[in-house]
Amino acid sequence: MAEKRKQISVRGLAGVENVADLKTNFNRHLHFTLVKDRNVATKRDYYFALAHTVRDHLVGRWIRTQQHYYETDPKRVYYLSLEFYMGRTLQNTMVNLALENACDEATYQVRNVTTQNIASKRSQTVLTRIPFAPLSISCFLDSMASLGLAAYGYGIRYEFGIFNQKIVNGWQIEEADDWLRYGNPWEKARPEYMRPVHFYGRVEHHPDGVKWVDTQVVLALPYDTPVPGYRNNIVNTMRLWSAKAPCEFNLKDFNVGGYIQAVLDRNLAENISRVLYPNDNFFEGKELRLKQEYFVVAATLQDIIRRFKASKFGSTEVVRMDLDKLPDKVAIQLNDTHPAMAIPELMRILVDEEKLTWEKAWDITVRTCAYTNHTVLPEALERWPVDLFQNLLPRHLEIIYEINRRHLERISSLYPGDSDRMRRMSLIEEGGQKKINMAHLCIVGSHAVNGVARIHSDIIKNTVDVKRHLLICLCFNFSQENKMKFAVHLEEHYKVKINPNSMFDIQVKRIHEYKRQLLNCLHIITFYNLIKKEPNKAWTPRTIMIGGKAAPGYHMAKMIIRLITAIGEIVNNDPVVGDRLKVIFLENYRVTLAEKAVPAADLSEQISTAGTEASGTGNMKFMLNGALTIGTMDGANVEMAEEAGENNLFIFGMRVDDVEAMDKKGYDAHEYYNRIPELKQAIDQISGGFFSPGQPDQFKDVVNMLMNHDRFKVFADYEDYIKCQEKVSALYKNSKEWTKMVIHNIAGCGKFSSDRTISQYAREIWGVEPSLEKIGAPDDPR
Repeated sequence: MAEKRKQISVRGLAGVENVADLKTNFNRHLHFTLVKDRNVATKRDYYFALAHTVRDHLVGRWIRTQQHYYETDPKRVYYLSLEFYMGRTLQNTMVNLALENACDEATYQVRNVTTQNIASKRSQTVLTRIPFAPLSISCFLDSMASLGLAAYGYGIRYEFGIFNQKIVNGWQIEEADDWLRYGNPWEKARPEYMRPVHFYGRVEHHPDGVKWVDTQVVLALPYDTPVPGYRNNIVNTMRLWSAKAPCEFNLKDFNVGGYIQAVLDRNLAENISRVLYPNDNFFEGKELRLKQEYFVVAATLQDIIRRFKASKFGSTEVVRMDLDKLPDKVAIQLNDTHPAMAIPELMRILVDEEKLTWEKAWDITVRTCAYTNHTVLPEALERWPVDLFQNLLPRHLEIIYEINRRHLERISSLYPGDSDRMRRMSLIEEGGQKKINMAHLCIVGSHAVNGVARIHSDIIKNTVDVKRHLLICLCFNFSQENKMKFAVHLEEHYKVKINPNSMFDIQVKRIHEYKRQLLNCLHIITFYNLIKKEPNKAWTPRTIMIGGKAAPGYHMAKMIIRLITAIGEIVNNDPVVGDRLKVIFLENYRVTLAEKAVPAADLSEQISTAGTEASGTGNMKFMLNGALTIGTMDGANVEMAEEAGENNLFIFGMRVDDVEAMDKKGYDAHEYYNRIPELKQAIDQISGGFFSPGQPDQFKDVVNMLMNHDRFKVFADYEDYIKCQEKVSALYKNSKEWTKMVIHNIAGCGKFSSDRTISQYAREIWGVEPSLEKIGAPDDPR
């Protein structure tokens, strides 16, 4: 019987994944990861073994996704950035593949360690850190995959990432971030797609076209990293380029002692991908940085053109030669001005190599490229000296001059005689040393321009004269329509008449004592008793919904669910209460139900005991959708309060320090029970059978736990929680003030969600429609 309970527990924790197979694979990878002269596995060994185990589940989906793209030939999105930050790749991948519980069970059974312990180690963050980007652009890649977009991220595989910061005697000390020193289990080298990148040289003009000759070549070696979508079997690709010197060695040079210089020259070439320049908001025009910017652009555009020509009806041959269709199949997003060289480089390819007319090439380029601006600070804008361009990229300087000439002709025709406007809008800054303004180049050469926030877009609109802009604007969806739809759903499924004008108060999360659904229950009972006591008072109506699943062997969690439903049975059928209070347990809470509940929520309950919630992202989803939060200063509530302002959340209860102090002093539930009449009444109702008249002692275990064995101190926060709920009810009556707080929350949650941003990018800039549909799993019939 015990073994049967254990199996049930494993299935409940691990879902449908085969824990036995994961155990076998984890053990196998751990065996081959271990160094031969070591018998004891280190934390890093566990990380690599688990990472390779999880990666095994990615590969089939990765291949299947790329096959799917070649067969369906969708429009592809290419996100170019000089910097990416991948964060916790292992944890994110397990979550997106729905492997976290199975892996946790497997690693615990094999080595008595949890995936949380493995994934949280310092070595893991070092291993997965692709250098820092201001907006964590890798979140965009994650959202693109989750939204079903055929998307690719392109950047540089820096050998050394952003520095590690140490504070010594109050000063910052930088340490090199040698993130690759132990290897990277997520990347795959793809030497078959290595591409040449040219620098220096000279330009020759011939009757049949222009040639860029006598160049120095650096090879771009791609490393691919899988980017899984959220449980949709889609795995997109982030391709990072590493600089490699050509392999040719001049034997004569070697014989005369030039070998050492040849090796040194190779090192100079490979320095292009050696280190990331720190983003210090101060532009410093160094040749190596410009090399990096052109390097990633040149390699990426070759890759894009290759894929465009081959990607038709599943063919791997060059079958599509009509580049007029490029904007219909390719969208290039330039993240900041760093990849701005994509514009003149694409023009060079189309005009010099593909032999298109300038007009046709320019039309294709503009319709293909879009630009996201990250700064309007003058000192941070990229302005490259013309002399540097002349030496390093002579052909591109010619192309930029021609772009500028045609651009100024158009401005002159629109504003005749306005020389000051011509000067301000020129791509070439003439004062003192001639410089190329890369932001102007991006704006002129793109069909869409946006800032990273609406205020940013407005600044660009108001201070830059070029009229080709697309402003990304936030649209605040105040959820009444969503509430009406959800009310219909609730009435259909639960046969309870819902007041759509009531406050929708929702707590959805795993059922657990530390999540404190019981505190919510005590508020429901208290509010019920108040209505019964003063039925004629103008109470703020509420529809309180609680959802979540209990582990199969977790008795108390199951009792909590039963208590919630029992309370609902009494409250929902009390004619005195009517539609002023309804209680619903959301059965089988899942993504599809979340899509209805989250947009309809007015209040999000995040009420765990301070210091117990490791993270939490559900609260961010509610915040993004316009729900206000009532919660303790725990988990992600802390960051949310920092972003939106603590005064724009309903914060109550003990802080971590208070909890720790109470642990030292001792928590006495009876003291609160005897002191607070409303609390005593609620507990007596539960224990006396008011909510279980057919079985008065049904909830004796719940009451016994609360009174004598409550590790999570529900009673200690009860009084403050009830007072905070009264504030919530009062504010809800003032729709203007409530709306102000909602706006503050939405404005402060931008860092927490990228799906909305990517959906809007997709529809309004890239011309593709996001999709939540899954593709077939690797073992499904094609």
